[in-house]
Amino acid sequence: MAETIRKAFVLKLKPDALDQYIHWHDNIWPELQAEIAKQGIAEISLFQLDDMVFLHSRVKDEEAWTRLWDSEIHHRWGELMDPLMHYRPDGVVDSRELREIWHFSPDTAG
Repeated sequence: MAETIRKAFVLKLKPDALDQYIHWHDNIWPELQAEIAKQGIAEISLFQLDDMVFLHSRVKDEEAWTRLWDSEIHHRWGELMDPLMHYRPDGVVDSRELREIWHFSPDTAG
């Protein structure tokens, strides 16, 4: 696989929203899967701790997530996710990009 950039985010779910969140991701729309690939997102993994979701991804370029978030299909997906997500006082989904502080790969170890 070509070189990718690792990106990670943490999201906060509303209480009791996890089952629905998992349901929708287990049944992700094929057209959203196609858009994810089209915008240069090579891989996404979701992990959960209490009401927090940790998203890890590998992207082809720094703008991949912005392109996906701006797409029409992602706006429709967002309508499903909105009732499940926690919001900050400014009305934005409570999510933050995480700074990578360490990475190990046997392929790049010296």
